[in-house]
Amino acid sequence: MKPAQIGLVVRGHGRHYVVEDENGERVHCLTRGKKSDCVVGDRVRWQRSSDHEGVIDKLEPRRNLLFRQDEWKTKSFAANLDRLLVLVAAEPQFSESQLTRALIAADSAGITTDILLNKTDLPQAEAARQRLAPYKAMGQRVLELSLKGRPDEARETLMPLLENQATLVLGPSGTGKSTLINLLVPDAGAQVGEISQALNSGRHTTTTTQWYWLDDRRETALLDSPGFQEFGLRQIPAPELASHMADFKPFLGECRFHNCSHRHEPGCAVLTAVEAGKISPSRYRIYDELWQELSSPPRY
Repeated sequence: MKPAQIGLVVRGHGRHYVVEDENGERVHCLTRGKKSDCVVGDRVRWQRSSDHEGVIDKLEPRRNLLFRQDEWKTKSFAANLDRLLVLVAAEPQFSESQLTRALIAADSAGITTDILLNKTDLPQAEAARQRLAPYKAMGQRVLELSLKGRPDEARETLMPLLENQATLVLGPSGTGKSTLINLLVPDAGAQVGEISQALNSGRHTTTTTQWYWLDDRRETALLDSPGFQEFGLRQIPAPELASHMADFKPFLGECRFHNCSHRHEPGCAVLTAVEAGKISPSRYRIYDELWQELSSPPRY
């Protein structure tokens, strides 16, 4: 074994990982033992076992961690992020529930979030703007771009925003996420191929999180995670849910009861705000659904 060094996890599948060393070389690594908690974005202490393979010894402390959720389980999938970029589009219609989940997950992890409305050249764009109006009203930044129609403008808008940060790109199928990756990452295909080669198998590279460098200095990164549908929120206790919703925050602490759930109690400042039109009904409906979900036992 060669001396231990610190590396960056840029891809993972089971116990198989691709770790990038300080010179940018990517090496296939295994973890010791059967269980692994590493995710893309992690810094790990590892050793080379040969010229082309290594062993991960230890996970370094994380700044933050995000989770994905399906019907059966919640699982961590990305760490040490600076920004979340949520793509929505004029067409297809986006899910407000998924959008809210993303914003809550990022807020709880201390990650800045921007919403990008794509395909603004389509006639459905105005309807999408109206659905995003409550988010802009609560201080959420919403960028409007046409990634295919005006690619130069999109690049000029996004690159300064993403500079010197690790940004996770989230977007359902059809919103333009692949277009965004190809627009900002000149050698995206080459980077995927390099990781496939390091893993020595293409079967590990289809549904897991992918790390892309946007610059030669390896200071600006995009992460694409095509395999998950929703953020997992099980790490957040139901009573803390409202504190991660920007439009609820101004009214917290104003309720009659200090442990108010904001669902049925008399003298609730949040319910009063909903009645007064200061919190949108759709946002409150999502809050109520999430409260019930987080208050019930997991299905797995």
